[in-house]
Amino acid sequence: MKAQVLHSYDESMQKNRWVSLENVPEPRIQGSTDVLVRIGGAGVCRTDLHVIEGALRHHVDPNSKLLPLVLGHENAGWVEEVGRDVEGFKKGDAVIVHPKISDAYFPGINCNGGFAELVHTNARNMVKLPITLSPKEVAPYADAGLTAYSVVKKAARNLTPSDYCVVIGVGGLGYTAVQCLKAMCSAEIIAVDRAPGGLVLARDGGADHVVEANGGEVDEVLSITGGRGAQAVIDCVGDHGTTTSGLAMTRAAGTYYVVGYGEDIRVATGDLVRAEKSIVGNLVGTWAELTELMRLADRGLVKLITQYYPLQDADRALQDLHKGLIKGRAVLIP
Repeated sequence: MKAQVLHSYDESMQKNRWVSLENVPEPRIQGSTDVLVRIGGAGVCRTDLHVIEGALRHHVDPNSKLLPLVLGHENAGWVEEVGRDVEGFKKGDAVIVHPKISDAYFPGINCNGGFAELVHTNARNMVKLPITLSPKEVAPYADAGLTAYSVVKKAARNLTPSDYCVVIGVGGLGYTAVQCLKAMCSAEIIAVDRAPGGLVLARDGGADHVVEANGGEVDEVLSITGGRGAQAVIDCVGDHGTTTSGLAMTRAAGTYYVVGYGEDIRVATGDLVRAEKSIVGNLVGTWAELTELMRLADRGLVKLITQYYPLQDADRALQDLHKGLIKGRAVLIP
């Protein structure tokens, strides 16, 4: 089958090409609950860039033994083949695939993923799609959308109509977070982004206030919130100073949810204790939450803005993402 393969890390992110289209062996059914999914869409995620630069190497691949690797952890498509004990799924069923098979296997991260024609998974990782949704339309929900839904679900439990919630970074992930907040709670939503396009997305997704990240964003958020700050701050960037500004936007006894990553969080412990702020890390979400997210999508309460690329143009999609040229999410189509 055709697949896009990463052969070496690029710490400087300066190479002209990161992945190459190759013929590779098709995955095979090995266990009784295994499933092969024919890819209908594979999301291109910033995590793929972190894999390419080797940022995750010390966690999953300290000796570079996983390379060559087929990237792609946001996958949706149609069931191609099932193991003998699989129930509830048959060939041709449209599905979205939860990215984490087990603690040991995470396709596209430490085993081959969906930048290919087929991907190997387990029956317990699949959610059947309603007829209103096609695989290429929902693939990025498998990680970026699921992560956004999961963190909003945590935050929404503690948000009232008199509270504020800030979303920092309104790209594909932040756009979904804004929509989920609008659907799941009654707090006022403040979106912060440095790009005018991100602020337009935020308004479209239901944000009540938009703030340009131009150096004065903390003061503006404090002004909107009457000087107190927000009860919840969801940081979809986690880099370029957003951890400092995000904590500064968080009110006393509030919670700073960090989703994006790249820099260290530096805060004086005395300040943290005196303000009784909480810091919560967030990664992906559960199978049940992916099912819940598909219900929101089926009802039209969340939607994605996508740019489609043929599988052979995976490297161009990755380069475009790295350069900030993609509005919303990129999806590869075999």
